Amino acid sequence: MNKVITKIRSAILVYLTHHMALPILQLIRKPLKFPYNQEQLKQFPEGSLGKDLITMLERKKLQLLPYYAKHDIKHLLLQYDTTDEGEVCLQCFMLGNRHLSFPVVATVLYGFVTMPEYWGKFKQAYKRGYKNKCMQDWQWFTLLHQPTQLLINKINNCKKNED
Repeated sequence: MNKVITKIRSAILVYLTHHMALPILQLIRKPLKFPYNQEQLKQFPEGSLGKDLITMLERKKLQLLPYYAKHDIKHLLLQYDTTDEGEVCLQCFMLGNRHLSFPVVATVLYGFVTMPEYWGKFKQAYKRGYKNKCMQDWQWFTLLHQPTQLLINKINNCKKNED
């Protein structure tokens, strides 16, 4: 795909998610502020979700945003990259998992309109979210001391009961 179009598409997605959806969510939902800073996360044990979160953010040259950390944790646990493709896959998973919100629906629609080359991956992510039941009641910030791989395995092996 044309690099200019890809850059524009990416810039629009970043604008929609970071500059529109996140501030709106902070006003509407009043999300919990993430209880740790970067230095505290660096002190977590190797292999823990907290340590792996800060490692991922630093590797990707991303900041720890106090009201966005839960979202970054989902990237890590669901193993969707922080790329445009990964962002839309994450939101397709959430939509499949019955998490309806403006940012989820807007990102999924934006992805389907502007990224037809990834439709198959979006469909897979949606189906994966639809079949999964584990994450619906998780208290995200209490999981930070747990081993990341254990949580990933739990997600990957947890399916809804087929009626």
